[in-house]
Formats: sequence, C-alpha cells, structure tokens
Amino acid sequence: MATTPLVTSANQVKAATTTNKQTEMYNFVRNTFKKHHVRGIVMVVKDGVPQTISYGYAWYGKRIGNGSSKVVYPTASLQKVVTAAMVVQLINETKGTNKEFTQNTKISRWYPNLKNADSITVGNLLTHTSGIMATGTEIDRGYNYSEDNAIKWVINNINASSSDEIGNYHYNNSNYILLTGIIKQITGKSYEENLQTRIINKLNLQNTYLYQNIPKTMTDPISYYSNGGKNYQNATYLKKSLVSQIPGAGNLFSTPEEYYKIQVGLADGSILSKDDYYYMTHLKSKVINYSGGLYLYNKDNIKNAYGSFMGQHFGTWMQLTADNQNGIVMFLNQTDDNENDEKDVGYEILQHIKPNTFVKR
Repeated sequence: MATTPLVTSANQVKAATTTNKQTEMYNFVRNTFKKHHVRGIVMVVKDGVPQTISYGYAWYGKRIGNGSSKVVYPTASLQKVVTAAMVVQLINETKGTNKEFTQNTKISRWYPNLKNADSITVGNLLTHTSGIMATGTEIDRGYNYSEDNAIKWVINNINASSSDEIGNYHYNNSNYILLTGIIKQITGKSYEENLQTRIINKLNLQNTYLYQNIPKTMTDPISYYSNGGKNYQNATYLKKSLVSQIPGAGNLFSTPEEYYKIQVGLADGSILSKDDYYYMTHLKSKVINYSGGLYLYNKDNIKNAYGSFMGQHFGTWMQLTADNQNGIVMFLNQTDDNENDEKDVGYEILQHIKPNTFVKR
C-alpha cells in the first residue's frame, strides 16, 4: 500500500522553532529569577516577538500568582515618561494660544510662590536639573492626598528645603509632581482625566490605572523581602496614603504588556510622533543622558528607566532598544531592596536576548 509522504511547510517549521525558543527563554528567565531569589513578572521582547514570563506569587497569602489576570503592578518611576509625554503633547497643542509654552518657559507662570520658580524652566523639571533637593516624598505621612494637596505639600517642602544651583542634576520626585500640577493648570482637568484621554484611551489600555482607580476585581501585589534566604518574608504593600503623595511620579499601575504598548506609542504617533519623542528625550536643559523620564544610551539606541519605593521591596526596570524590538519590561515584587542586584537579574536576561547590546546599569 502506498504511503503519503509527510510534508512540512515552512510556516510549520518556523512555528516549531519559535515555540522551542520561547520554551527555552521561559526556562532561562524562571531559573534566573530563582537563582537571584526574586519574584515577579517580565515581558521579554526578542526580535519583535513579546513573551511574558512570571515567577512566584503576587500575593502569597491568597496564592495569587504573578501573571494572574487579576494583578496590576506599580510602575513606580517608570511613570515619569508618561507625565513627560503629556507635557510635550500640551506644548504642541498650546502653540499660537495664550497658554503657549515651551521647554524654556519659567515655571513661575504656574507657581509664583515657589522658591526659584522665576529661574526654573519646564525643561529643568523634565531633566531633574531644577536644583530642587527636597526629600520626603516617599515617606508615608499617613494622609490620603488629593492631587492638589499633594502638590501644595511639595511646594511647601521645597520652600523649606535647601536647593542646589539650577542646572545641576538631582533626581527628585518633586520635579514630576510639579509637572502634574502644570498639566492640570493648563488643561483645567486633573492628571487622572488627562491620563485617561491622552494615554489610556489612545492606546486602548484595559489594565492600566492610577492607584485609586484599580477595580475591586483586581489587586496590586504584595511585596516581599529576600536576601537569599527564605521567600515571601517581611510582606508589605503600597498604602493609598503613600501613593497619593506622588501623583505623576509613582501612582500608575499597569502590566508589562500594557507598559510595553506605552513605550511603543511614544514614537509611533499614538502618543507622540518621532519628532516629539526626540524633543522629549533631547531637552536643552539635560546635563546627563536623562531627559523626559528616560535614560538614553549607546548613541540613543537604548532606552532605560528604573523605579522603586523606598523600603517597599518593589523593583521596576525597563530597557529596550530604540525600535522596541528587543528588551525587557520587568516588575519585581520580591527583592533585597538593592537597585544594582535587581538590575543584575534583568541584565542576565538582556544578555540572553541579545548579547552585548544593552547596558548593565
């Protein structure tokens, strides 16, 4: 009896190869997390193909795993680029109106009672070169702030604190909290409303929220500490009072998949055009490679942002190639509270994705 020869199409071979590569990446990432005693979730992008890999529990007590559809993660300072993008949108939209402003506009227009405001520009806030050195934005004051009250506290705190010379780089949440207030004053709408219309709706994001808007059917993760010993120790969580203190600088929650969509939207016309993205990341006031919420490396071919909350065991790190074809979006909820240790985890994965392409720190 004649037999029919087995015919394997090129597409079948490609699909099988892709599956094998993704299985290998899945095992590598989980083993890397295990080796470093971290827990969390990471979107790995390799040659334009995204793959989400999770490890451990987002909430150990309820056995809710990282990667559960119920969980949205704090983006921490990875939110700053979103705030910066909305400012650039407004720079474009206000051209030719009585609200027109640029990166060179002094912020005394919006904050006449703020120390040094007549010398600090919008660009200084966007590049952390305002000279503002005030501390305390991440120390929980035990009070649930509105956007307005959070901004008022920051103004008073800056006025009562010492400052450095304008033009010197000092990473400080206060800069982006002030930008949140500028967005509100220009539009007459809250940061929350602007985020919804300018980012979430434009990208059709379904699982990206400010903290106060996380649905009851969803949860943010519990965080845990591990220094190489036992897992799921020293459990803590982000309290509403703490998160409410840092609007525009650390109150956004999302998933790796949706945060990746935001990164793509920064230059494909969804949020900003390529020219606008360049403007945001090459502000005249920048003195290091930070501008508009991102660090750029390797002749602008790599973009990078890190975030955490002081003593809260969370670590967030995004590093992608400029074309968004390779890299990671990593949200950790068990760490040893050491930024470099967290980045070591991500860098091992990045080296596995595309060796000698990314930066270690």
